Amino acid sequence: MSEKKAMIYLQPTPVRIWHWLNALGIVTLCVTGAQIRFPEYVNIFGTYKAAIELHNTAGIVVAISFFLWIFYYLFIAGTLVKLYVPNMGDIKQGIFRQALFYFFNYFRGKPNPHHTTPENKFNPMQKAAYLVIMMALVPLVIVTGILLLNIEPLRNTLLMIGGLKILVGVHFLLACSLCAFLFTHVYLATLGHTPFAHFVPMWTGWEEEEEQHQH
Repeated sequence: MSEKKAMIYLQPTPVRIWHWLNALGIVTLCVTGAQIRFPEYVNIFGTYKAAIELHNTAGIVVAISFFLWIFYYLFIAGTLVKLYVPNMGDIKQGIFRQALFYFFNYFRGKPNPHHTTPENKFNPMQKAAYLVIMMALVPLVIVTGILLLNIEPLRNTLLMIGGLKILVGVHFLLACSLCAFLFTHVYLATLGHTPFAHFVPMWTGWEEEEEQHQH
């Protein structure tokens, strides 16, 4: 049984601005990247050159956005480790309990085992996923993208890692993983007490606090 209580301020304004700027940048990268990789099948932005220029611009925006995100959570909010790094309880029990909810108990109408608060916004599975995405996948996509963006000055670095073809292949596979996460992220965001419950805080900052009781 679930009783709706007070509203909690979950997403500060800087986080909401960053989220939608980053989302727009990543979607743009995915679409333009598809045209660059498969120009014979995808032609959304007209010329091949236009797709490359827009892709490069979006990549720079996402790279700057990422460093702003790091700066905000490290030096302004000071909650990067607390919010994004799973603790021992998350690793021992939390991840399994949350996975059981997502794959089984949610469809039986059971309550979410994670209670969201401003100090504990993410459940154990989200923490683990965001840790890999934000601390490994996104930086690797940015680094490989920068190497492709600046081929001439970084030619020696390209040769060290196997040449242009290897770098393009690695960047493409990393980008595919990020694109797959995007679809998963949107789907999991619909698994609230209503399909749009988790979307509202990213627009307004406020979310309905639910006190959960299990009989």
